[in-house]
Amino acid sequence: MPIVQADRLTRIGAALLKGAGASEEEASAVASGCVNANLAGHDSHGVIAIPTYIDRIKAGHIVPGAKWTVVQETPTTTVIDGHWGFGFHVNAKAMEMTINKAKTANVAACTVFRQSHVGRLAHYPLMAMREGMIGIAAADSGRSPKHVAPFGGREARLGTNPLSIAVPSDLEAPFYLDMATSAVAAGKIQLAVARGEQIPKGWIIDAEGRDTTDPRDYRKGGALLPLGGSEGYKGSGLAAMVEVLCGLLTGLGFGVEPTGRHNDGCFMAVFNVAAFRPLMDFKKEVADFARYLKSTPPSEGSRGVFYPGEIEHLREQQRRKDGIEIEDATWDKLKALAADYKLTNDLDLR
Repeated sequence: MPIVQADRLTRIGAALLKGAGASEEEASAVASGCVNANLAGHDSHGVIAIPTYIDRIKAGHIVPGAKWTVVQETPTTTVIDGHWGFGFHVNAKAMEMTINKAKTANVAACTVFRQSHVGRLAHYPLMAMREGMIGIAAADSGRSPKHVAPFGGREARLGTNPLSIAVPSDLEAPFYLDMATSAVAAGKIQLAVARGEQIPKGWIIDAEGRDTTDPRDYRKGGALLPLGGSEGYKGSGLAAMVEVLCGLLTGLGFGVEPTGRHNDGCFMAVFNVAAFRPLMDFKKEVADFARYLKSTPPSEGSRGVFYPGEIEHLREQQRRKDGIEIEDATWDKLKALAADYKLTNDLDLR
């Protein structure tokens, strides 16, 4: 598998997206978002997704240059229609508006609908964190095809429905949570197929509802399992609540509509820490809390305790230095797209 530096990978992704019709701003948002996911170790949301986004542009499911609009708003809330634009771009604009409202009103929230895949969800709460605020984001896939079987079932009726929360701190690595409510993100199954790898038991079931370690069973009528293993009702319940916030509150609805168009619905909220206590005191105490967690003696076979977001930070440092490993199947797709857009020489993708 080739190892590619982040800057070059971003340049390749942006050029291919522009070749498919994305504007400079849209291409930059999507490519940098994907590469940032790779850097954090979330390869399922990395450049492996770019060929899929380009396929969706060709199918008319993503509309480059779409003008997102504010449907309704108050001093503390916003409802945004993305008009099928790039989720990376639309959702970032929505979070910017929500942060600006929270600077005045201290608490603000928004919903976003009719946009494409928003990528790694942590990106948006981290925007609020950098402004000294607590950011929360949740997302579902609207009425596009589902991936997760509700606890006790064998047919997919839920999305992976991720949830992310980021808080400001004095730590070097940001303190944040970014998790799917399924046992694993759907992209990790795609990644395992691309790499020819088996997957752990408890990630998916096959079409008959049986546990399987073959990732190919997923595309043959299988389904992801909810987070929690034998206590999967917890992940299933979380996923249902995300569906309410991001599917029903946005008006996207539930279930699957026939076109299969991917349609991320998002709910995001921002809380100005200074409205509750001095920001400097809060940031110091979050850092003290993280160190308190890390001081726990490690259990047998453990490397010790990592606070939320720390491992991603360590991976990013390593991958910025050593480069990002890209599976051959993805690299071949990127090279084929470069050839299609006559960018092979410009991008040195022979």
